[in-house]
Amino acid sequence: MTRYVVVGGGILGLAVAHRLRTDRPGDQVTVLEKEAVWAAHQTGHNSGVIHAGVYYRPGSLKATLCRAGSASMARFCAEQGLPYEICGKLIVATEATELPRLHALHERAVANGLPVSLIGAIEAAEYEPHVSAVAALRVDSTGIVDFGAVCRRLAELLAEGGAELRLDTRVTGIRARPGGVLVSTSAGEVTGDVLVNCAGLHADRIARLAGVDPPARIVPFRGEYYELVPGRRDLVRGLIYPVPDPQFPFLGVHLTRMIDGSVHAGPNAVLATAREGYSWRRFDPRDVWDQASYSGLWALARRHYRYGLTEVTRSLSRKRFAASLARLVPELTEADIVPAGAGVRAQAVRPDGGLVDDFLLVEADRQVHVLNAPSPAATSSFEIARHIVDRLPADPSTR
Repeated sequence: MTRYVVVGGGILGLAVAHRLRTDRPGDQVTVLEKEAVWAAHQTGHNSGVIHAGVYYRPGSLKATLCRAGSASMARFCAEQGLPYEICGKLIVATEATELPRLHALHERAVANGLPVSLIGAIEAAEYEPHVSAVAALRVDSTGIVDFGAVCRRLAELLAEGGAELRLDTRVTGIRARPGGVLVSTSAGEVTGDVLVNCAGLHADRIARLAGVDPPARIVPFRGEYYELVPGRRDLVRGLIYPVPDPQFPFLGVHLTRMIDGSVHAGPNAVLATAREGYSWRRFDPRDVWDQASYSGLWALARRHYRYGLTEVTRSLSRKRFAASLARLVPELTEADIVPAGAGVRAQAVRPDGGLVDDFLLVEADRQVHVLNAPSPAATSSFEIARHIVDRLPADPSTR
C-alpha cells in the first residue's frame, strides 16, 4: 500500500485525491488543508466559469487540459446532480482597431479545436441585445458552475471512499526520509510515501519546506468584483468578455452571469499586500517583504507599470470601473453596480519578471509540486489531476 499526502484543499488538491482514490483504491490518501473549510481561497473566490480554452497557446498544457477539463467538469456535475450550464460566451470587439486581435483569437481557438464562430454586430445583438460590438467571437462550449459546490461534493466522495481529510491542519515542515516524507503540521506529524503539493497561493513555500528550489515565486494579484443590482441583471444574458490585449498579462474586466442568476463584473488585477489579501486593508509584512525583495516583481513592474497604474485607479474608483464595463454594455452606469468581494490569483513570476504562462509542475524524489495553476485550473482540475497521477509510479520504491 502506498501512502499519498496531498497538501491543499482547493479544487485541484481534492481532484488529485479523488483521482488517486479512483485509480488506486488500495492506497491511502490524506488531504491536509490549513483552513476550516474546503475551497477557502482561489477556488472559492473565482468567477465560476467553465472555460473553453480559447486564449491558450495550441499544444500547451493549458490548451489541452482545459479543453478536456471542460468536458470532464460538465460530466462530473451531470453525474453528481450539481447545477451547471453550458451557455457559451461572446468575446466582443467594441471598435475596429480590435478586429485584428479578434481574428487572431479566432485562429487560435480553431487551432485548439473549439466550436467558435466570428459574427457581426447584428448577430452579436441576438445573443446579447445590450452589447456594444462591431464584431464578436461566439464560443459555444463555455459554461458556468459553482466550483465551491464541486469541492464539497469531492470531499464527500473522498470521505465515503476512505480518504483521510484533515481541515485546520497547517503544514509547518517537510522532511525527506528513506522511503518517503515526514510532514509536520499544526495537528501533528503525517508520514507518507509520496507528497503532492497543491497549495495554490503558498505552493512555492511548501516546495521550499520540502527542500525544492522553485524556478518561480508566487506573486498575489487581487481581482475585485462588482455585481449588477437585481433590477439591471437583464442587461446581460450570459458571458461578455473584451478582446484581450496581448501586451498585458490579464484579460480585462468582463461580465458573467453566475449559476445563481446574479451577474458579476470584473475582475481587475492589482498587486495584493498579502497572499490572502482580499482587500486593501489586509497587509501581511512577510508577504510584502517577499514581494519587495524579489527581483522578478521589480522586472515585471518595469514592464507593465502603466497597466498596473490603470488597474489601481480602477480599483479605487467605482466610476472608472463602471466606465470599463460600459465599453461592453453602454447602458451600465455607476449606479448599476455594487461591490461583490474579491479573489486573489496565485501567479508564478520568474526572476526575470516573466509570467509563467502555462501550468508548472516540478517533480522531486517522491514529490510533485504544482507551482503555477491559475485560471483555467478550476476548469481543468480533473485533467490536471489525471496528468499528475498518471506520472506517479504505482510503486514509488521503483522510482
